[in-house]
Amino acid sequence: MAKLVLSFNGDIVKEYDLDKEILTIGRKPDNDIHIDNLAVSGNHAKVLTILNDSFIEDLGSTNGTFVAGNKVTKHALQNGESVIIGKHELKYVNANAESEEGDFEKTMIIRPDTEGMPETEEADKDIEKSIGKIAADLASAGTTTSGPGAAKLQLTTGTNAGKELQLTKILTTLGRPGVQVAAITRRPTGYFLIVVDAGKDKKMPLVNDTEIGKQHPLADGDVIEVAGVQMRFNLV
Repeated sequence: MAKLVLSFNGDIVKEYDLDKEILTIGRKPDNDIHIDNLAVSGNHAKVLTILNDSFIEDLGSTNGTFVAGNKVTKHALQNGESVIIGKHELKYVNANAESEEGDFEKTMIIRPDTEGMPETEEADKDIEKSIGKIAADLASAGTTTSGPGAAKLQLTTGTNAGKELQLTKILTTLGRPGVQVAAITRRPTGYFLIVVDAGKDKKMPLVNDTEIGKQHPLADGDVIEVAGVQMRFNLV
């Protein structure tokens, strides 16, 4: 798991695991990373982590957020990079980033056609890269947990008919590699269904019995079909 190591004047203060999609940084005590220093704004910056990638975003702070001496608004973090906020340093440590390409974190895909919907299906490199690109795009768009409320999927066909899946993540990947894979993303403007892999037959997922393009906005009550399994999208 990636982490941030907070230090001040060369002395390590604390380490923070990036085990949440979003960690906030600032002087206010309700931040995930609390830095009690006047050079730090109350809500200074945030770190967005999707899959094996993390992005730092400045939240309009007074004194700015710096990486390698450059003031940044949004920046994709690389292993070993340091973020300077006020007089403090946050070093980004991600051991997976040093591994060879074939060893980086595998993308887990929920299989709605398998009993219990296990997240045990590993995607191939092309799918992983596609999902990584989606993650980067979401970060560049300034994705936050604000915007649309909670949502869920209720499966209406297949082995798990009747079961519900809460959409608690910014990015939820569904389907069966080699057949069809899609991702549901949560953005400030709403939820979207994005095609990750159309499979060997190049068939697109369906929304309300109609094939979609590369991405499609979702509305409450829409019926989605991915890899032959139908599910109803509902806002909570």
